[in-house]
Amino acid sequence: MQIAVFGSSGFIGKNLVKSLQHNNEVQEISLRNPFWKNDIGPKTEVFINLIGKAHDHKGTATEQDYHFANVELTQQTFEIFKRSDAKLYIHISSLAALEEFESSRPLAETDKCNPISLYGKSKREAEKWLLKEYLATNKKLIIIRPPMVHGSGDKGNLGLLYKIISKGIPYPLAAFNNERSFISIDNFNFYIQQIIQKSNYLENGIYHISDDESVATNEIIDIIKRVENIRILNINLPKSMIKGLARIGDFVPIPLNTKKLKKLTNNLLVSNQKIKTLLEIDKLPFTAQQGIEKTIKSFKK
Repeated sequence: MQIAVFGSSGFIGKNLVKSLQHNNEVQEISLRNPFWKNDIGPKTEVFINLIGKAHDHKGTATEQDYHFANVELTQQTFEIFKRSDAKLYIHISSLAALEEFESSRPLAETDKCNPISLYGKSKREAEKWLLKEYLATNKKLIIIRPPMVHGSGDKGNLGLLYKIISKGIPYPLAAFNNERSFISIDNFNFYIQQIIQKSNYLENGIYHISDDESVATNEIIDIIKRVENIRILNINLPKSMIKGLARIGDFVPIPLNTKKLKKLTNNLLVSNQKIKTLLEIDKLPFTAQQGIEKTIKSFKK
């Protein structure tokens, strides 16, 4: 099968392409190439859109930057899909299009969207645009909302936690007991492969994917300590003190601010039951704990 992957140069893209190449002919399409439309083969059957802007480490990205990367480029690829002979368009959105900071119950696809950041709002805007577009009956649109994806090459919050704990620095947020949904890159790739193989099982629309189990930040800390074979105590600083420091970090360049604190300590759960039921998936390749341990070991290497 010929599959066109847009945005293959990132962490998720590199891992997904490697996974798909075992049984498919994968075309890596870069929209930085002004002639990218010519790189899509006439026999391409599947479009996978990974293009997007997520992180703004320098704090300089504008609303237009996010709109261009997450909405306009999606529109360009989808218009080509509609005119092509391809039958399946898989758009990788984000849980941030629905909720970014807190939910104590597993979020379903039918829940009201509450994006807050420019990233989340632009991802939701792309979803709404796609869902309004006319699509021929022989074509299918599948929108995927994953929570935080982690794995080898990941440069997100797991890597930051690893750097702190592996140096023997005590974890100062042990007073917070939270549960969050994640998805390992191996389980992410598995879902994509299942969607491609069984796309006729699915209707056009939005689907949540995640690991089956939620994981607490304190549990991740324990996994890091086990992998590194180190013994350090966690520090139960008062929550009020930590929140006060985070508020200071909103104005002063220190490692913690309110946004980072919420991501590390709030509950954010997602339900993957809809897509698992429709695709008849009984068990994912990795448990959440196994996936996190594999990711941590990749940092160690």
